Amino acid sequence: MTEQINPGAAAYHYEQLAKILEGRIRSGEFPAGVRLPGELVLSQEYGVGSNTVRRALDILRERELIVTVRARGSFVAERLPDADGAGD
Repeated sequence: MTEQINPGAAAYHYEQLAKILEGRIRSGEFPAGVRLPGELVLSQEYGVGSNTVRRALDILRERELIVTVRARGSFVAERLPDADGAGD
């Protein structure tokens, strides 16, 4: 079962989604080079708006976990940075 956003948590929904997606990337569920599901799919899967998905993807890009190619989508980075410091 997919981990869900906790509406009562102190963390913003986009921070929770970024953490969930990072976990899925680091666990190998989304292996290096694979295209992530699109914004619409992620927003439906997690019950959040598209802006929340975009902000979560921004966080993953900042952490160098994904790369986004215009008109193609977001892909898991070929080399993941160490998890140390993630979630700051």
